[in-house]
Amino acid sequence: MYPLRSPLEGTVDYMLLRDALVAGLVTIREVSERGSVPDLLVDNRAECGVLIVDGEEFVGAKQNRVANLTLLLAPDRTTSVPVSCVEQGRWSRQTDPFVLSQRVHHSRGRAARLSSVQESMRFGGTRHSDQSAVWGEIRAKTIAMAAESPTGAMGAFFEQHASTLDELVACFRAEPDVCGGIFAIGGDICGLDVFDKPAAFSALLPKLVRSYGIDALEHSYRTSVSGVPDTEAARGFLSKLNKGYIEEHEAVGLGTDVRIAVEGIVAGGLMVDSSLLHLVAFADLSDRQSWFDAGEGLARSRHRRQAMIDHGV
Repeated sequence: MYPLRSPLEGTVDYMLLRDALVAGLVTIREVSERGSVPDLLVDNRAECGVLIVDGEEFVGAKQNRVANLTLLLAPDRTTSVPVSCVEQGRWSRQTDPFVLSQRVHHSRGRAARLSSVQESMRFGGTRHSDQSAVWGEIRAKTIAMAAESPTGAMGAFFEQHASTLDELVACFRAEPDVCGGIFAIGGDICGLDVFDKPAAFSALLPKLVRSYGIDALEHSYRTSVSGVPDTEAARGFLSKLNKGYIEEHEAVGLGTDVRIAVEGIVAGGLMVDSSLLHLVAFADLSDRQSWFDAGEGLARSRHRRQAMIDHGV
């Protein structure tokens, strides 16, 4: 991870979803007794906005879901939140309301979902994903990681490799002035997450490490190719992102959804009161086996786990 620093800090007042749930100020629930796969209701009883981050996973109710994009819930209001299902084989109530998991959508799937959500946003005015593609990506990942789940749950491969992912999490720390990071796997720059406040990035960093870490673990099984991109590669990714064309769309909650159109990158974020609360961007590595070829199974020995931990994601 290449840390991103900024002398500026956002002034928008909000709570992270995790903190609001702990304080009992937010409830995440199905839209009705019957439910709706692409939508959930979130009740925000806080006096400020609550930030939901792209890819955060909600576990329970009729099936597990992930947030389709970053949004800021308005205070003292119920918001219909666009989501994607990450547990294809269950449609029966498990827990009610939902609880928040300690992970986000794995980075490869997160990139593909974000791309489809942005297409929906541009051409249909909605925030829906290609749900079949989300399920297909999870099935491929499940096969690659030998982590079968009776309900096709994304959580299965995270849980099977939880101890290794926890070791990775322990390797990454954010300094007080770090508000984001650029992540690399196997010599390739893969993506970035940057927030308006260092505290937000620090709180979300363990989830992000697990998200990239599970893909890095798969990479370590598939190939002996390794390496670390130099700093100029990270700077080049930022420079390319800076040259993109910005599209703006009215957000589901507060603020404005932004899409950055630039060749070879899928990127978007949320702006509120002229402040960029969160930006996520992924390199288009669709032609590289290190990211998207998930059909070969576990082809490499497990000793590479330790090598990955020693050298970072």
